[in-house]
This record gives sequence, C-alpha cells and structure tokens, in this order.
Amino acid sequence: MSKQSKRREALIYHAKPRPGKIQVVPTKKYATQRDLALAYSPGVADPCLEIEKDVRNAYKYTNKGNLVAVISNGTAVLGLGDIGPEASKPVMEGKALLFKIFADIDVFDIEVDTNNIEEFIATVKNIAPTFGGINLEDIKAPEAFEIERRLKEELDIPVMHDDQHGTAIISAAALLNALELAGKKIEEVSIVISGAGAAAVSCTRLYKAFGAKSENIVMLDSKGVIREDRENLTEEKAEFASSRKIDTLEEAVKDADVFIGLSVKDILSPTMLNSMANDPIVFALANPDPEIDYNLAMDTRKDIIMATGRSDHPNQVNNVLGFPYIFRGALDVRATKINEAMKMAAVKALAELAKEHVPEQVNIAYGETKLSFGRDYIIPKPFDPRLIAAVPPAVAKAAIESGAATTAITNWEAYQDELYERMGSDNKIIRLLLNRARLNPKRIVFAEADHLDVLKAAQIVYDEGIAIPVLLGKKDVILSFMEQLEFDADLEIIDPKEAKESDKINLYAEKFWQKRRRTGITLYDAQKLMLERNYFASMMLNEGDVDGMISGYSRSYPLVIKPVFETIGLFEGVSKAATTNLMLTKRGPLFFSDTAINIDPTARELAKIAQMTNYTMKMFGLEPAIAMISYANFGSSKDPHASKVREAVDLLHKSNPDMIVDGELQADFALGQEMLKKKFPFSKLAGKKVNALIFPNLDSANSNYKLLKELNNVDSIGPILLGMKKPVHIVQMGASVDEMVNMTAVTVVDAQRKELRENE
Repeated sequence: MSKQSKRREALIYHAKPRPGKIQVVPTKKYATQRDLALAYSPGVADPCLEIEKDVRNAYKYTNKGNLVAVISNGTAVLGLGDIGPEASKPVMEGKALLFKIFADIDVFDIEVDTNNIEEFIATVKNIAPTFGGINLEDIKAPEAFEIERRLKEELDIPVMHDDQHGTAIISAAALLNALELAGKKIEEVSIVISGAGAAAVSCTRLYKAFGAKSENIVMLDSKGVIREDRENLTEEKAEFASSRKIDTLEEAVKDADVFIGLSVKDILSPTMLNSMANDPIVFALANPDPEIDYNLAMDTRKDIIMATGRSDHPNQVNNVLGFPYIFRGALDVRATKINEAMKMAAVKALAELAKEHVPEQVNIAYGETKLSFGRDYIIPKPFDPRLIAAVPPAVAKAAIESGAATTAITNWEAYQDELYERMGSDNKIIRLLLNRARLNPKRIVFAEADHLDVLKAAQIVYDEGIAIPVLLGKKDVILSFMEQLEFDADLEIIDPKEAKESDKINLYAEKFWQKRRRTGITLYDAQKLMLERNYFASMMLNEGDVDGMISGYSRSYPLVIKPVFETIGLFEGVSKAATTNLMLTKRGPLFFSDTAINIDPTARELAKIAQMTNYTMKMFGLEPAIAMISYANFGSSKDPHASKVREAVDLLHKSNPDMIVDGELQADFALGQEMLKKKFPFSKLAGKKVNALIFPNLDSANSNYKLLKELNNVDSIGPILLGMKKPVHIVQMGASVDEMVNMTAVTVVDAQRKELRENE
C-alpha cells in the first residue's frame, strides 16, 4: 500500500462511521419515565446527599472508581513532537481504547491548552474529583517530571506518567529474567543507558530500586556520556552523572553487561556489540527502528539476549503490558497513589508470569509450538489472557501492604474471577486470530474479486500480512477497482473467461470430469462449469494452486456450497458438512452450530457436528464446553425432537468421554452457570462456562445467531465451514469488509492447521 493510501485509510478509520474512537454508553436502564426519574430528577438527589455526607460514597454511587483521565498538552506526542493539544487528541483516544479493551477501564481524554507547569497542574487538580486515577501522557521533559511529582503529592488519587514508568516497568521485568538466564546479578552488572529522556530516567531509577548500583551505570544523551564534570546538567541528568573518564557510546559499552536503548536507530554497531561482556543483554527499544537491527544483532552475537519495542521480534517491550493492569489494581482498592511498591509488584508479576506454563491459546496466537521461559521469551506476550488476573492483584496487594489503598480485597480468588469476567466483552479473540494468521500467511483465492468490497478485503489482508490474495474475476473490473483503491500490489489476477486460461480450464475440467463422470457429468459439461468462478476456484484449491478459498459475497449460500461440495469434498470420516458461527458476546466467545447447512440433523449427525465444533474451537485456542440445546432439560420431554438431542449426547459420552459436552438443555440453563449448578449438579457442564451451543435444527441455530447479531450488535465470524477436506469458507451474501477479513484469517489458520496435520 502506498504512503498516500495508508494515510487515507487512517483518516477514514478515525472519521467513519462516526468521528473518534470512543463513546459514552449508559450503564443503567433508561426506557421508562421511572428510570429517568431515578437517573436524574428527583431520584438523583439521594446519592448526591449521601456523597455530601461522605465523599468516599462517590465510589459507591458514580463511575469514579472505574474512570481514568488521560491528560496531555500535546508537547511530546509519539514521534511527532510538540503538535498541540487538539492534534494530540487522536493519540489520547487511542490510549483510552487500550485502557478499555485490556482492563475494562473507562476513560475521558483531556487535552489541556497550556505549556505552563502551574496552569497545567491547577487544571488537573480542579478536575480531579471526577476521576479515580490520572494518566499523564505525551508531556515533554523536563516539565513532565515536575508535573507528575507535584500532582502525586497534591492529589489523593493515583497519578502516573506512562511515558516515564510504562517502559520502566516492562523493561525491568524483562531485565530481571534476562539476568537470571545469563546467570548474572543486578547488583554487579554494568549497565549502559542510551538516552536521557523521561523513559530513560524512570527506567534507571527502577533498575536501581531492584539493586543496580549507581557506579555501574553510564547514561548518554545526544552529547555523549553524562559525566559529573559536565556543566548545566538538569537535576535528572545530574542524578546519573558518571565519574568515569569516558565520552562516547563505544567506550561505554566495552565490557558492559547490559545495553538499554531509548534513543535513536542504528546507534549501536556490531563492533560495539562484540565489545560487550559474555551473554550481553541488549534492549534496543527505539521505535519503529531499534538502536541495532534485531537480525543483525542476532547474527553478530549468538549469546545475546535481546528485546525490542517491535511486535515482529521476540521479547517485545510493550507498555500495554503495564498501564491498563496497574491502574486496574489501583482502582480496585481505591489507591491514593501509584507508589514504588506497586510498580515493583507489577514488575515481579510480569517477570513471574513469563516463567509459568503458557496456555495453548497464547501458543496458537503467536504460531508457537510451545512458548517457554528462555532467551526468546523473557516477558509475557501482550495478548496473554492471564495478564488481567496476574498484574492487578499484585498491584492491589502492594497498595494494601504499603498503605496506599483505602479499601481492602479479602477474597483474592473471587477478585481474579471478577477480573476474567470483565474481559468477557472483549474482541481479543479477533486480534489473536489475525496475529496467528500473520505468522504464516497462505495463498487465498478470492472468488469474487471483481466486487469492490471483496477487493477491499483482499487489500486489507494483503497490507496486514494476513494472506496472499489471488484475485479471481473479470480482470478489467479488478484492475479498475485496484486503481481506484490505490491497491498497487503485484498479485495474481485470474479471469477464467480469458483465452490464456484455457490450458488451466482444460486441466481442471479433465480432473473434475474424472471425479464426477459417473454422476452424469460429461467432459464438455466440466469445461463449461470451469468458466464459473466457484468451480474454478474450488479446483484451484483442490489441485494445490492455492491454500484456501473465500466466496459467497454475491451469491446465496446454496449456490456457492454446491460446487465446493462437488469439487473439494469432505474430510475423511465426515458424512455431512456443517457450519458454526463464532459470536463475540459480552460474556465472551460463543459458538453456534449448525447455522447454515443441516436442516434437521439426526442424533448421529448432531454428535458429529458437536465433534467438529469441538475441533474448530481448539483451533482458536479455546477449551470447549459444549451444550446440546433443546426445549427440554435432561429427559423432561419424551418427544422425538428432545429425544434426538439426548441420543446425540449419549453417543458423545461413549465415543468422546473426554469432551466437555452435555444436554439436552434449555438455553437459559446452558448459559446460566448458577442455575445449572443448582438444578443439575450432576451435569458435565456444572461449574463450567459454556462457550458452544449445538442447536437441534437449522431453524433454531440460524434464527438465534441472527437475532443475537442484530438485536445486541454482536460481531459474528462465520459461518465457518466444518468437515471439508480443504480450507474453504463461505461468507454470507453481502458480508461486510471486516467480516470477509476475519473469515480470510480463519481460512489461513485452517490451512496452517491442516498443513501441520499432514506433516505429522
């Protein structure tokens, strides 16, 4: 994608369908006059009076306890510098988005139009009663130091400048683990810090808190080594001035154990790296281009332990591992500050989490066979779902023990359950899916690429590295749309009706005829069928010319599925294909099966649908807990419709005793954990969070998934085709661009999984 295209895409993303990235959503009922009278006048007077009696009641009756202000004056925005408060707002909204999706914290972004320290502090203090915490962002040094120091002293809610402390906390966790792997002690190692800004100062202070010695630390700024004999040092730089008589980075890194880069790209040369001590630890954190290229560094020193700020290399030092969870823990005990004890607790929690067994969901997300503590895994991955239950409790405990908390947590197990529950509304599974697809993109044929929305989806998956599109359709239309979209990639475009494709058509027709000649198909018929896009695309997949297929945008499901069935066929042992839809609900991911194919499946077919759904859920890294849905509960009806479901469950319990599946069950009992446990404690699902529903027929499955999608604005991925020999997936007619992108990622992951199975 050209720079201009990327710019346009970014602008459209922020502008459409409504400007900005965040909104305010009511949390209480507001449908009736009674609701409104409680929400505002006269009912609102009662909580107001309770808060007047005791201001701590604001946490009880308002959103203060889950509300953080992200505040900036726009003087040091990302790599853009001093661009002003209005121009910083998209960044602050982005920060708000991260708070919400990673820790379920609500945010108001506040942009303050002043560069004056006193005015800025006064503004924040005046609005502080609204919030449970303050996240300072993108404020230039040295003003940032004074602003944070004063606000921490003068406010009774947590205040943190993430630019300073975020990198410090994450890199400290990585450093502790790297030192352990290298067999070195933090009190003894020589540390070089390239950079002297807010992040560098905070990192160095935190390393010292963990035992690093001042005499073993050398800090450099753009002028070279910060020495005691240099004049006009700021207070912060003077704190780390070295007594060593050296001037350059080359001198500083000689025999050094640790290099921390918070400066500019390519400043550390291979020669400098080679001069470092054995098992050197190099954190090259300049973004997007590190102080030394990752591959160059790894080629230069085989004994190196390296981290960067980039997601495409191991050991990413990413602030999102810290700030959402630190504020979550601080808010949940109504802390008055984020102190050193709380930051150090976050460091230790992150370091320890990296040493624990990594769940398969994370391995799948990052395309790893088995992530385990070692040189390429010294800090957790940003999409690790355990972070929400690891870091906030550690921070909260430290707040309680250090006296920063104003309320206590007594049941830590229940608190962890609550934290996991908070993330049920998150679409994290989509990010995990896309991330896994990017690790090993496959060739996917888009059978309807001469439709604008399909081509948009192909452009996105290409630009994002999710797949390598093969574009099938009218070539002149595709080229015209590509020019319109500024989609200038060198991709294969195939028009089956062009003369140059005749050899391929003849080859595919011959193969198809050999397969179907006893079903009334002649060779001439086969040649005519190959002119149809879905037969041609299916044969491309069948013959291995592509790894997967996407279709369905412009045609009804039955018309698309017919050539797929006739050409590709079913996986060995499968008598009927089925579909499942992944619904991204507030309670977490929920699979609905069968939503598109089997009108009235038999008991045996229902059992097979459950087995295929179970397999597909594991492809997503989920542990299936499957409910077989009926209008009856456990034999309460002898009607054949209910008996069919009961028979399917019996078959599953015999053939797959390790599967967590049960029924027949009404939907409310299946999804209501307490109801199920109380009424049917014998069920295999009692105490489990059900994440898949197998419906007794197509009417119920299709209607329920579409009702949920439309009434509750629930995102859906699917229908995901189950039981096919090759990775082919068919979107619903008129699917959105995002839906097609997601289904392409499913197809890529499906292809990856089938490839692994074939190679086993």
